Amino acid sequence: MLRNVFCILTVVLVTAALLPFAGLAILLRRDTSAGSWFARRLWARALLFVAGARVEVEGLEHLDPRRPTLYASNHQSTIDIPVLFVALPVDLRFIAKEQLRWVPLIGWYIQIAGHILIDRSNRSRAIASLDRAAADIARRRISLLVFPEGTRSPDGRILPFKRGSFGLALKARIPVVPVTLEGSARVMPRRSWRVRPGLIRVRIGPPVDVLAFDVNDRAGLGRAVREAVVQGSLALGGPGGVPDDSAPPDGTVGRPGASPQPTML
Repeated sequence: MLRNVFCILTVVLVTAALLPFAGLAILLRRDTSAGSWFARRLWARALLFVAGARVEVEGLEHLDPRRPTLYASNHQSTIDIPVLFVALPVDLRFIAKEQLRWVPLIGWYIQIAGHILIDRSNRSRAIASLDRAAADIARRRISLLVFPEGTRSPDGRILPFKRGSFGLALKARIPVVPVTLEGSARVMPRRSWRVRPGLIRVRIGPPVDVLAFDVNDRAGLGRAVREAVVQGSLALGGPGGVPDDSAPPDGTVGRPGASPQPTML
């Protein structure tokens, strides 16, 4: 109990102390990349240290920081965000739900740092936001990260993928890199502020080439990326995914390939 209270207070204090400096750096440099640097090098690492979370990453050879990319990850816990900031050493922006705009400090930082907010309740606005994101990728040469499940999994199994962000990748003609998280739900369970020290593993898969898909084939690209994330879960000893219309027709996921050597961060 005392540990949880300490963790929560530290998160609040670290966020309140660091995010204004990140915003100031963005304004002074007129470059949202400064915000990404603050989040990755200071904010995320401080939060993981306090939580007692160790992050182990494999597949770093699949990253190209100079190439605009859409990273698609499964979602188990609130702690996934700092985990991915640390695990993916690229100039990264998140695609997040519109409601985060109103969260004190976090919402202000999200907007000024150039993260993409999507109004899921309004389809036309959501599409317009993704179209602007596609233009931003081409203009600013940034990479985006999305949780295509749209919510945190209740049992760790990969949920169906929403397809909107894959339309963005097809329109911008950028590769999609599948990312699988395993262990974050044990460190910080869904809908809970209870924190336990532990290992979180991140598996980065080979890029999925959008040029192999028709520009309107969001469903096909979504199936290919989800299959890679599901196989990543199995390779990490996770539960895989639920059978659904985004999975192969028979609901199977295949056998995972050999795992590359992990890197401890």
